[in-house]
Amino acid sequence: MSSNDNYLNNPLIHADRKLAAHSSEWVRSFSCKDVLKPLIICRGPIRKEAMDVFDEMGVDGYGILLSEKDSITYTNALAPELRSLTDDSRVHRVPDYTGATKEERAQRIQQIVNISKANGYNAIFAGYGFMSEDAEMVEGMERAGLNFIGPGSFTQRSAGMKDQAKRTALETGVSVTPGVNNATSIALFNKYGKDGLEQCAKDNNLDVDFAACRDDEEKALALLAASYKAGIDIIVAADIGLALQGEAKRMLAEKPNNRFRLKAIAGGGGKGQRILQSANSFEGATLEEKVEAASANVPDLVLECLIELKTNGVGDNKNVLIEMNIDTTRHQEIQVVGNGEWCMTMGGRDCSLQMHEQKLLEVSVTKEELEEAKATAEAAGKAKEADQLQKDIEILAKMEHEGSVFGKAVKLDSVGTFECIVDGEAHYFMEMNTRIQVEHRVTELCYGLRFTNPENENDYFEVESLVETMALIAAHGTRLPEPTRFLRNKSSVEARLNATNQALQPHAGGIIKKWSDPVDGEIRDDQGISMHNPDTDMFMQYRLAGAYDSNIALLLTVGGDRLNTYENMAETIRKTVLNGSDLQTNLQFHYGLVNWFIGNNINARPTTRFIVPYLTAVGELKEQVNQVELNYAFNSIQKAAVKAAGEEAAKATAAAFERKRSLLLRPIEELFAEPHILAGWLSLHKDHFHMTADGHYEWTENPLKVVADTYHYLDMEFDENAPAAYVIWKHDDEILQEALAFYAQLESMLDTCDYEQLVKLIDGDAPKGFDADRWVDVQAAHAGYQMGCDVYDVLLYIASKTGFYDLQVNEDLTIDIPDRLMDVELQEAMAKVLVPPPVASSDEIVAVSGGMFYPRETPEHDIYVSEGTHFNEGDPLYIVEVMKMFNKVYATFSGTIDKVLVENDGEIIKKGQTLFKITPDEVIEIETPEQVVTRQRAYTDLFLKTL
Repeated sequence: MSSNDNYLNNPLIHADRKLAAHSSEWVRSFSCKDVLKPLIICRGPIRKEAMDVFDEMGVDGYGILLSEKDSITYTNALAPELRSLTDDSRVHRVPDYTGATKEERAQRIQQIVNISKANGYNAIFAGYGFMSEDAEMVEGMERAGLNFIGPGSFTQRSAGMKDQAKRTALETGVSVTPGVNNATSIALFNKYGKDGLEQCAKDNNLDVDFAACRDDEEKALALLAASYKAGIDIIVAADIGLALQGEAKRMLAEKPNNRFRLKAIAGGGGKGQRILQSANSFEGATLEEKVEAASANVPDLVLECLIELKTNGVGDNKNVLIEMNIDTTRHQEIQVVGNGEWCMTMGGRDCSLQMHEQKLLEVSVTKEELEEAKATAEAAGKAKEADQLQKDIEILAKMEHEGSVFGKAVKLDSVGTFECIVDGEAHYFMEMNTRIQVEHRVTELCYGLRFTNPENENDYFEVESLVETMALIAAHGTRLPEPTRFLRNKSSVEARLNATNQALQPHAGGIIKKWSDPVDGEIRDDQGISMHNPDTDMFMQYRLAGAYDSNIALLLTVGGDRLNTYENMAETIRKTVLNGSDLQTNLQFHYGLVNWFIGNNINARPTTRFIVPYLTAVGELKEQVNQVELNYAFNSIQKAAVKAAGEEAAKATAAAFERKRSLLLRPIEELFAEPHILAGWLSLHKDHFHMTADGHYEWTENPLKVVADTYHYLDMEFDENAPAAYVIWKHDDEILQEALAFYAQLESMLDTCDYEQLVKLIDGDAPKGFDADRWVDVQAAHAGYQMGCDVYDVLLYIASKTGFYDLQVNEDLTIDIPDRLMDVELQEAMAKVLVPPPVASSDEIVAVSGGMFYPRETPEHDIYVSEGTHFNEGDPLYIVEVMKMFNKVYATFSGTIDKVLVENDGEIIKKGQTLFKITPDEVIEIETPEQVVTRQRAYTDLFLKTL
């Protein structure tokens, strides 16, 4: 057995799927062995998963595309899937998986067709991302006689494009988010007039059957479709921007307190979207002035959406939606499956924990788990919690019903996702993703599908993989009977492990040098990074080049309920070792976040706005940590204890402190170094102390048990085979175990585990069973063991100082977010605390991150700054593309550009690289080391007064 067996043979995701070997003739008829020979045209975790599933199904001879960025562009970044796919004839090299322009995409589609024809592939698997929802690509595959393993072109056009999906939803009675979905039609009417559409068609030699159209809107859509087909522009991005600006003004005036979302129709995964701030968030003497200010940059935002998706080329469909952004919403989605005739659902997923539209933690929403959670809440007398859970049960049922109705309306013939926003007791349809989702395993770990012979209920087969389901539908279509779903696990959760820094900003270029093997119960989808060297059975280093997106892996766990599932995720992360050079990930963020929910209420209902305030609260913790001089605090506590002990005991007291110095301080140092982990620790221990009326902290749990728990929490428990730097030192462990044994025996003899009661007993006279001398020894031992533990109060002080516990779960499961955490300036400031800007001289501006540098919006636009340009605070300086996300960088102070050191579009830059030499309007003063020490000791003295 391989040392990596939990990765290679996890029974939760791996199985023998070869129907050809089944004893039933009816089941064997659904084998895909000699029916499909797919070409996999995607990358990332889904490519490796598809390879595994096809192997397990007995689907032989599949091939994959391999881009230059996944092979030759970067060192140590060769696609790890090639460690298992060693037949080079099945690996087909392409410049990239898609194209930057419509022409390049068309070339790639034809290249895929040519590769398929030349190598005998008869099917295409597109996974998620790239062209998986590109109706033109799907049509191209279908025209070439290739079987597309995913929704067909009719479904792609009916549901995949966000504007058409909303029209379909309205026609089928599905509730939708208020907004405008026909900006291109409005732009067309503005430019040519409703009476000028036929003349426009004539002038551009477009063949449009206007007589078949029922109204002006259909005429506009038909004319636009003809222009896309001809590859010409009859309206451009600027026209659409102006049209949306007009609509935005109307909507902002009607709802001045609401924000609005601009969303390009081909977007997905948070890309191609921008938020328009509310009118009342702008200065102005009248509402009209505020609306003008709020809508002023709509054309620029529209252009940003299109550029980010590379759909700003001639002939591209440039439609962009504008819809109300409901800030208090939860983002939920329903897994839908159909074969074109029947359509059914497989429960839901809550994806509310996201930032900048990028999902971070996704949890299953199942009827079974909700009903059990409701019963538990009722038994505990938590009426408001039970009421909310009942509402969730009802909302889930409604969304599943609408998802099934919508799927039938668009003739869904594969898997799709019915995405909704939930606001109170209402829900609104957002869009349907006509592809498999990144988070699909969250569903398949909860439910499987049973396909039963219509003529014999005892003749059936079960499917526990959505990729396998897609292949079965592609191969056998309407022959497949409508399945029933069966429960596998009541709950599952997925954490997206991304290459981001502590502020969750993309960080490219790091090398993974060590990644521990998955533990029992851990599911790790990582595109093959964790596959060992077949010769040495050792981990192979891998560069996170950042050429595509920030995702490294998907980590999943399951459980009997949500708490059990989250505890399993916390344990998975606790045991994970992931390190390398210039490597930054969000693993610590996930550890803190999961433990925040465990410590507060696992059933909490966060909205999509939760993460940024939470991140801000973590930043506040870090800001306070930066003020503390820990050794100074410990030394001060030691001096006070020595003084209080008197001359005879002074030496022994000092020695006792020194013996415990590393035992007590090393865990705190680790918590100080990782603010996300500190946030999780504080959440787990929120009920283990209280503050007295005079401002002191009293522990309701034995501080030494807290110390032991902290070593466990940090995965630093004693292990004689582990390097000493990573675990508790042996002599410290001996002291700790001796203390824990003492208290265990004392609790047994006094018949109490309540620490506060135990302390009262110890402070009193000798209880029954103890003589006076022995009781004096007990009191002395207790005093000795507790010596120095006061230093742990600094963690409580920091939490109190920041108001960390003000971010809390209410009885009805909503989360109370303090107003201060919603302040944009504070949010930006705390992001900089978590990730301090690169150190720069006062006469330069350096890159805030690595990536691709762009000095302007597009090649047609003017550059932002040049030599001699004076810039003000808030002016754009450059754009950096990281992980396919375009981030505009603004000046944080005012000054003048003296010299431009990086000028070219697309030039690779590194974090901290000097981009501009400048003269600031005001010289920035840098704090000296001596000033830092003085500041820290002054702050630490304030803490010491609370002891």
